[in-house]
Amino acid sequence: MSMKDNNKTILFEQTPIPKAVMQLSIPTIMGTLVMVLYNLADTYFVGMVNDPIQNAAVTLAAPVLLAFNAVNNLFGVGGSSMMSRALGRKDYETVSRSSAFVFYCSLVSGVVFSLLSFLFNTPLLHMLGAEPDTIEATAAYMRWTVVCGAVPAILNVVMSYLVRSEGAAMHASIGAMSGCLLNIVLDPIFILPQGLGMGAAGAGLATFISNCVACLYFLILIRVKRGKTYVCISPHKFKPNKKIVLEVFGVGIPASIQNLLNVVGMTILNNFMASYGSDAVAAMGIAQKINMIPMYVSMGFSQGVMPLISYNYASGNHKRMKKTFLFSGAISVGFIVVVVFGYYLGAGSLIRMFMNNEVIITYGTGFLRAFCLGLPFLCIDFMAVGVFQAVGMGKHALVFAIMRKVILEIPAIYILNYLFGMYGLAYSQFAAELVLAVAAVIVLIQFFAKLEKEKTKA
Repeated sequence: MSMKDNNKTILFEQTPIPKAVMQLSIPTIMGTLVMVLYNLADTYFVGMVNDPIQNAAVTLAAPVLLAFNAVNNLFGVGGSSMMSRALGRKDYETVSRSSAFVFYCSLVSGVVFSLLSFLFNTPLLHMLGAEPDTIEATAAYMRWTVVCGAVPAILNVVMSYLVRSEGAAMHASIGAMSGCLLNIVLDPIFILPQGLGMGAAGAGLATFISNCVACLYFLILIRVKRGKTYVCISPHKFKPNKKIVLEVFGVGIPASIQNLLNVVGMTILNNFMASYGSDAVAAMGIAQKINMIPMYVSMGFSQGVMPLISYNYASGNHKRMKKTFLFSGAISVGFIVVVVFGYYLGAGSLIRMFMNNEVIITYGTGFLRAFCLGLPFLCIDFMAVGVFQAVGMGKHALVFAIMRKVILEIPAIYILNYLFGMYGLAYSQFAAELVLAVAAVIVLIQFFAKLEKEKTKA
């Protein structure tokens, strides 16, 4: 066994679970939190311009940026799940070939995204809910983030998944953090009147440059670690076979559909909110960004422990896999409950930090309180879907995605808007996640009971 194999075996098989979980999840959480910070930085610095139209532009474009996650999840989640399971089986050739397949498919997807958004720019803006007063600012923001920025935005996230699949969570997070921190530095220079005064367009340009830097970090890292990693992006390894395609897509397609449904849900929500005016849209955007912080911590936990769950599932160590899940879930849900109390009590002050406008503060306070109530249930759902993706249960992840949006949240948007108006819209996620969390607990109990039964038979 090489030193490379031994290091990975120690982390996945022998390191005490609390230490292994923290070693994998803390860098992942740090990476996701910095990504939230740069989203908040866009909102914060655009908010300093004190023009609701500029803030609304960033909010209206959000569904398209969220659509990038459909590609990230298709290839990033699908590829990393397969790679970690292949590592558990000691099938190292599959790890290398999977990583090359995922990299080049992501590259092509980014190019397609750019071309489509360029060719169908006007209909896309109308579909997003841009009105005559917000269409110019939204187009300017999307010019940099989507038309120019789709390729680096997608590749840097997918490459972080590839690196993390081997347990190198710190390197994955450094790459994400390098781009995000640069974005935070560039935002005030490009956005504010004291700098270049570009407004929302400046936020887009800062994001584009930062994603290019993060992308470069991962390309250099993979090159430098050649011979010490199974992650490979050489064109010679791009030889997809039926097994690789089916396994990557088996987990990746449900994860991708989940994100596409998120885009549909957010677009419907923004269109409903647009009818209440640009102040309401801006307030909704600020509340969503603040709510992203604890949401991304939960996501970081579920993504961080995925390689550990995948590896131990594939190697047959189901007891260690279950303990990993239970420990991660307890830590994650406990943290979120504390955050909910803080958010609910301090909602008004948090909104004021981003825009000192009494109407927006009033709207935003109501929205944030509604959003934060759904966080503990969202956390349970993230952990459940993380397990489904880690062990290759793509169909379960797909069913949950359809339940979350099509069956629960989107109908809730229509019903709650009809019954309670603007504030009712903000409770749609809470209603959906509550039902889904109950379903998640039931399915997970059945899954672990089935593993126990198989072990007893063996």
